[in-house]
Amino acid sequence: EPFSALDALSREELSLELQRFHKEFAATTVFVTHSIQEAVLLADRVVVLSPRPGRVQRVIDIDVPQPRSLGPNSHLAEVTGIVAELHTLLLTAQSHEGSQGR
Repeated sequence: EPFSALDALSREELSLELQRFHKEFAATTVFVTHSIQEAVLLADRVVVLSPRPGRVQRVIDIDVPQPRSLGPNSHLAEVTGIVAELHTLLLTAQSHEGSQGR
């Protein structure tokens, strides 16, 4: 989670810089985060892993124009919808794991 220890403004600046590098060099980047919003704002595709053992549970394509930021366009309907979908998916997986352990 490379941005987890940063303050909000530094995180915003680095996320925009990462998007610029990605566009300029057409490089594939694997970014691991527990922040749903950060994943949606930075990714072209989000891979959701299941709880233990970690398996690919779902792959969601993010079809929102870039650059995306934590400020100006973080509340776009598309971003909000995808964040809500991922949140529900992760909560469902977590509650399912909890009921399996009982």
